[in-house]
Order: sequence, then C-alpha cells, then structure tokens
Amino acid sequence: MTIRIAINGFGRIGRNVVRALYESGRRAEITVVAINELADAAGIAHLLKYDTSHGRFAWDVRQEREQLFVGDDAIRLLHEPTIAALPWRELAVDVVLDCTGVYGSREHGEAHLQAGAKKVLFSHPGGNDLDATVVYGVNQDELRAGHRIVSNASCTTNCIIPIIKLLDDAYGIESGTVTTIHSGDA
Repeated sequence: MTIRIAINGFGRIGRNVVRALYESGRRAEITVVAINELADAAGIAHLLKYDTSHGRFAWDVRQEREQLFVGDDAIRLLHEPTIAALPWRELAVDVVLDCTGVYGSREHGEAHLQAGAKKVLFSHPGGNDLDATVVYGVNQDELRAGHRIVSNASCTTNCIIPIIKLLDDAYGIESGTVTTIHSGDA
C-alpha cells in the first residue's frame, strides 16, 4: 500500500522532504499527492530544481498550471492560507507533513484531520498536548500506531539531543548550554 502524503509549507524542509523521498528510491511506498504553498507555482518549481545548499535536483522538474511534475509524477499545487480550506479528504491524504513552522498546536493538527488527513506530522516543535514529540535515535520507541498528531521536534533538538543522549548515557551530564544560530537561505 502506498502512503499518500501532502506537504503544507514548501520552504527548506518541505523541499528537502521531496528531495529525500526521490533520492531514497521509496516512491513506490510513499507518494506526494499535494503541496500547499502560498508562493506561485513557477517559484515552487524553481526552488525545488535549484537549491543553494544541495545543488541542482537530479530529477526533471517542471510546472504546468497548478501541477508540479517531478519526473513523470504529478503533484497538485495548492495556495490555501488556511488549513480548513485544504482538500485532504478529496485527495485521500494519509499523512500531512506540516512544514510551515507556523502551525503546531493540537488545534492545528485537528484542523488537518477535519480537512480529511488521517495523520499529521509537524516538522517543528508542537504544543505539549500533541500525541507525541519524537526525536529519532532518542525516543522513537514511544511512537504508537494510534498517535495521530505528532511533532518531530526542532532542527536544533534533532541535531543535539542524540549526541547529548550518548554523552549522558556514557558519562552523565549535570548541566549544559546549547546555542543555535540560523542562517537565511533559499
């Protein structure tokens, strides 16, 4: 069975999800059926094709009206500013990857479910009322099939917590300080 995903927010993280999926060779298992991004369709195609960090995307990328084509795969482009207007039910979306960095509460997750998605994964920190916050390599064993609204924590958390866990398990940590700096990129 193919998992049908939609991406809400096609900035750095949303584009890297598509890149990682195509580079993984798992497109028979996971397919992107829609991308919701306020930017225009031509801009979306251009930013996927040309990445300032990862270079040119290996697959042919083109845009025709409100469809993005990656190779022969057609992905519907949406430009909805609110979750409630998203057609997840119509598109039979199994999982929404919310990569906006804006939405992250249980209320936002419930809005995706009301729109028809079966599950929601926030690519950024969420509220304490989500079903789970998971950092792979640290607590992924806490993830349950019944969890419907999950956060993948923050980029900083995903970078530093696995290392901190290793150090704490091996030597113990009494206290520490972490500093993060974000740069702008396109």
